[in-house]
Amino acid sequence: MDSLLKHMVDMTGHRDHAMLDISVISAVQELAGAAQTRILAIATIAGQRYLRPRATIVEGGAARLEEFNESVPGETLARYPELERCLAEQLASAEAVADDGTRTLWLPIWIGDEATTCLELRDHKPYSSATVHTVAGIVGVYRNFQNLLDYSERDSLTGLLNRKTFDDQLARMLHCAHTQKEGQDARLPGALERRHLQGQLQGQEKQWLAVVDVDHFKAINDKFGHLYGDEVLILIANLLQSSFRVQDRVFRFGGEEFVVLLRSTTLENAWKIIDRFRTNVELHEFPQVGRVTVSIGFVSISAYDPPVATLGHADQALYFAKSSGRNRVCHYDDLVAHGMLQAVASNDTAEFF
Repeated sequence: MDSLLKHMVDMTGHRDHAMLDISVISAVQELAGAAQTRILAIATIAGQRYLRPRATIVEGGAARLEEFNESVPGETLARYPELERCLAEQLASAEAVADDGTRTLWLPIWIGDEATTCLELRDHKPYSSATVHTVAGIVGVYRNFQNLLDYSERDSLTGLLNRKTFDDQLARMLHCAHTQKEGQDARLPGALERRHLQGQLQGQEKQWLAVVDVDHFKAINDKFGHLYGDEVLILIANLLQSSFRVQDRVFRFGGEEFVVLLRSTTLENAWKIIDRFRTNVELHEFPQVGRVTVSIGFVSISAYDPPVATLGHADQALYFAKSSGRNRVCHYDDLVAHGMLQAVASNDTAEFF
């Protein structure tokens, strides 16, 4: 009982989904004594459901977060018919026994009638009813606290991720990018030279940051009222979610401004994905308001730049888009390369304009 209470205190002390995942599998592993425990994400891509591990712990080892590879959707749910049936019938758990005697127990994390997360235990011994009961209780606490974290990370009007969550995720992406660069010879004289090196790798997959601003939004509020203005923002948020990929992250930054983090794609694809959203907005019929457009500036996320500089570059490109006609997409490095923006390096960690 003391061990269980300790784990409950540990789980509810986190303010981050990743650390909550680590905490719950550590608790389940200790209390159930399984050979392996995982948190699985259940994703739907092009109508097909996939399982992707988020966190794993094996007997005698430490819990770890799994690396996210956007090019690999994961294992198809169809490979596990017991779990597939469990999800289809909205059951509390499912169990399967492999040919080698390995038993797998799945407990979906139901939020209403939807489960996008699942706890998985693997072992060679049967799971006792007491073990399943205890683990189910932990799952309930995990689900409730996950709901609280989701609520704190969302914008109340649009349901998109909020500014605080953006700051955390951008910092994490920059940290990952910096870690990948540590083993490489990247000691160039300054930030401009570093940008030049990156510009030579046009076909390379990178992370991208795009800033989106609704054109003439003040005029929409003034002419139609704030209720219609809010409806425009909600519809823009819906178009953002439907236009970008499942692995991308969309945020409401405040007012009529939104931010998108695009994961692992080339410059050419980033252009296509971002401009597809711009076109979707332009062609959408907004009730009462009619035609609405957006302007967008974007930039690659560099291990060499701090968050404030990365966001500043995207803002520069957005301002250029707004001042040169609106309803367009502008890429920061492209503008700099063509002399339309001037980057001035002040030191090795940031650039000012």
